[in-house]
Amino acid sequence: MNAPHFHADAKSHLMANPSREFLKNLSLEITARQIEKLPVLQEHLPKGTPIFIALIDPADQAGQLAAAGALRKAGLEPVPHVPARFVLDESDLKNRIAALAGEAGVTQMLVLGGGAPTPMGKFDAAIQLLRTDVFQKNGVTRIGIAGHPEGNADITKVHGEAVLLKALGEKQAWLKANNISGFIATQFLFEAAPVAYWASMLRDNGIDLPIHVGIPGPATIKTLVKYAAMCGVGNSARFIRKQALNITKLLTVNTPDEFIEQLAVLHFDRPELGIMGPHLYPFGGFDKMFEWLTPKLKG
Repeated sequence: MNAPHFHADAKSHLMANPSREFLKNLSLEITARQIEKLPVLQEHLPKGTPIFIALIDPADQAGQLAAAGALRKAGLEPVPHVPARFVLDESDLKNRIAALAGEAGVTQMLVLGGGAPTPMGKFDAAIQLLRTDVFQKNGVTRIGIAGHPEGNADITKVHGEAVLLKALGEKQAWLKANNISGFIATQFLFEAAPVAYWASMLRDNGIDLPIHVGIPGPATIKTLVKYAAMCGVGNSARFIRKQALNITKLLTVNTPDEFIEQLAVLHFDRPELGIMGPHLYPFGGFDKMFEWLTPKLKG
């Protein structure tokens, strides 16, 4: 798979700064504990920017709720994760969705299976949560689902690649049947070619949800290797792993500029793929993130 490139008649080729325009569609991921960085987010991000709130610790629902409320008050758009494997039963789901919607004004959520090897309760897949109809009953109007351009090793080892496509199709069908706006938020990766290939395959199979691509923000090679190993990132991490073999480069900061440029080309020149925006992970910290991002948004 080759990286996307410019064509003489391409729309992106005629733009002064396609990367800047693409970055205007950004979203950002934080944990509940990182809400202490809210003043930094307010300073650097436009009002209404979607901020996803990951739920890493199943016991931190209260922290996620508090973070969602703080983001709402600050004029940012809270998008909490709802991992199926962290939900005990339908009553538990009703309580947490009602709280997020009622107390924090949440209208958008990311519903996913979750990374826990064993479910805490009766659910182990996002579609099971969706079919409870709890979300629309609490005024949720937009739901994201997880996408894996480089596959999901935990699933494909047991069931094969086809099950991922089937699951996306089922979730898209549910969203459309219930008149809920949907989107796909992908696992983070490091290059655009796998995204283009995967998005094209989705479209060929009737899955047309817009795609927001996971991108690691500026971070040291050492940090990126750690997260890539933790999250099972695929072949696109080969450059990062190769750099890590040189001990003198471990503390070198890697930025996603080329990746952003490639995705901007796809966004503007291949709109049929539905690559809508970057979903940024501040693995290297918020200072590095905004030192890199802010000039790009303004420039």
